[in-house]
Amino acid sequence: MTDAITPDDIASAEKIMGLSYTAGERAQMISNLEGQMLSAQARRGVPLDNATPMAARFDPRLPGFAMPHGRDHLAGTLVRAPLPATPEDIAFAPVTHLSHWIASKQITSRALTELYLARIETLNPKLECYAMVTPDRALAEADAMDSLTQAGVSLGPLHGIPYGLKDLFDTKGITTGWGAEPYQHTIPNSDATVTRKMRAAGAVLLGKTTLGALAYNDIWYGGWTRNPWNLNEGSSGSSAGSASATAAGLCGFSIGTETLGSITSPSQRCGTTGLRPTFGRVSRAGAMALCWSLDKVGPICRSVEDTALVLAALNGGDPADRGSIDAPFVFDAGRSIDGMVLGYLPQAFEEGATEIDRAALGAARTLGIEVREVSLEDLPYAALMNVVYAEAAAAFEHLTLTDADDSLTWQDEGAWPNTMRKARFLSAVDHVNLDRLRYRAMQALGEMMADIDVLIGPFMTGPMLVASNFTGHPCLHLRAGFEDVATRTAASLGAGKLTTGEASGPQTFRVPQGISLWGQLFDEGPMLNLGMALERALDVAADRPTFPQ
Repeated sequence: MTDAITPDDIASAEKIMGLSYTAGERAQMISNLEGQMLSAQARRGVPLDNATPMAARFDPRLPGFAMPHGRDHLAGTLVRAPLPATPEDIAFAPVTHLSHWIASKQITSRALTELYLARIETLNPKLECYAMVTPDRALAEADAMDSLTQAGVSLGPLHGIPYGLKDLFDTKGITTGWGAEPYQHTIPNSDATVTRKMRAAGAVLLGKTTLGALAYNDIWYGGWTRNPWNLNEGSSGSSAGSASATAAGLCGFSIGTETLGSITSPSQRCGTTGLRPTFGRVSRAGAMALCWSLDKVGPICRSVEDTALVLAALNGGDPADRGSIDAPFVFDAGRSIDGMVLGYLPQAFEEGATEIDRAALGAARTLGIEVREVSLEDLPYAALMNVVYAEAAAAFEHLTLTDADDSLTWQDEGAWPNTMRKARFLSAVDHVNLDRLRYRAMQALGEMMADIDVLIGPFMTGPMLVASNFTGHPCLHLRAGFEDVATRTAASLGAGKLTTGEASGPQTFRVPQGISLWGQLFDEGPMLNLGMALERALDVAADRPTFPQ
């Protein structure tokens, strides 16, 4: 520190912080502020890499919470469908079918991998959804799975299934660039836990799918990831490539992450089925940290049941992740939804909701379950967005302090560089009380969910996108219909509200729209069963984007 602090400096800071002190109070603070600044500068002198976690840990469980199940259980649908005649029909098939065809030796993992690699070679230049393709590794892994199949050994429902991995998970010897210019040449010397779990489940890594720089939006160091349904617009983010590749039939499934909308938002845009599990269920060890108290890992697929199969492989406690919570995952595809209670917030289906949203609620009413209005305590949930800004700014502080953030392509008002600078102007006192508000939000959602099994609502309207991410509740987002809309612009968190963009321009495109379901903490099974029933009732999951455009 070189310049002495003056009362005028404090007065100027008060305006930014929303405070008002007297002249005497300002004079009294000067010496204390100087000491405070020196200690802050000393802390900044200690290198803290992205793998260094917070000492504080978020736990979504309120007092009295009991795990709903004692041990893992997975029972999928028995599939007997024959192998289709065309490569495209195979490419767009759900994992349930791909798994059956491999297990019954109707197709080899190598043949399926070659099919997806050929599609990637043709379509990735249009979509820019893979940051790195690993054909040699993919074929070697596929051959290994085929050898096991021939020997009568199966590693589970993902055995031999080619997939895409969001490029913020470490992959030993393979570039992991986080979508951002400062990291685009990083090659890890070890695998993330998720990478290892996918290999143990027999899944075949096709390559690393793109993400918006530092897990936000769909603009990355190699370009702009497109929505397969409309190549004039981005695929939303930050799991941009995972959703785009899955929607375009360039993988069997993919892995994404969500801090606040990064699985559900690109699934809304691209028409995929995204599952954001309960916070803590899936390990984040070896993955880029954006917000330690919010980051979650989940699958992006083409059907609801597929997400359950992938989550079963991802699930499990991990001491390498301080936020990890060891919890059983229970799912039975044949479980009846009889007796379930589905809640909805009426205001979420009013202004801002679409006809597709309301039609999805109408379809849910035909399922033979109770559909009930519920209410949620009126709290300033959007204010919690400041936690996202602060944790992200802390995770990448060195970019701000060294001006390396100037190298990022996206530099709009709502982009990370500006948002992370802004985050430094909210006090620690405010952040402590934001954490207390978060606890109030946990109590509010706990009370609302107490008398229902699942909640249904639009992605874009109502408080649940923000609120449930901060409470850790799981969310399933599935395709609900289609509409003809103009090209939509990029999303922005900068104004304190997540959006998937505003429509602009006269040209329209037929694009998918989705609906969200929220379930109980550490009990995704009923939500998935209801999602399967709703998927059948809506009957729009099988539609495909058309190429070229």
